[in-house]
Amino acid sequence: MAVEKKAFALRIQPETLKELERWAQEEFRSVNGQIEFLLNDALRKRKKRGQASNYESPESPDMV
Repeated sequence: MAVEKKAFALRIQPETLKELERWAQEEFRSVNGQIEFLLNDALRKRKKRGQASNYESPESPDMV
C-alpha cells in the first residue's frame, strides 16, 4: 500500500533551486525526490545523535 504524502508550498531562492536541480539530475532523482531524500537523511542523522528522542522515522525506502 502506498503511503499518502502531504503537499505543501516551498519558497526557495532561485540559485538554491538551480543547485538542487543539478544535484537531483546527477543522482537521477526529481527535485522533489532530492529534497525528500535530503530531509529524510538529515532526520536519520539527527535521530542517531540522540537529538530527536521522540522522532519516529517513517518506514520508507530510499527515495528515487
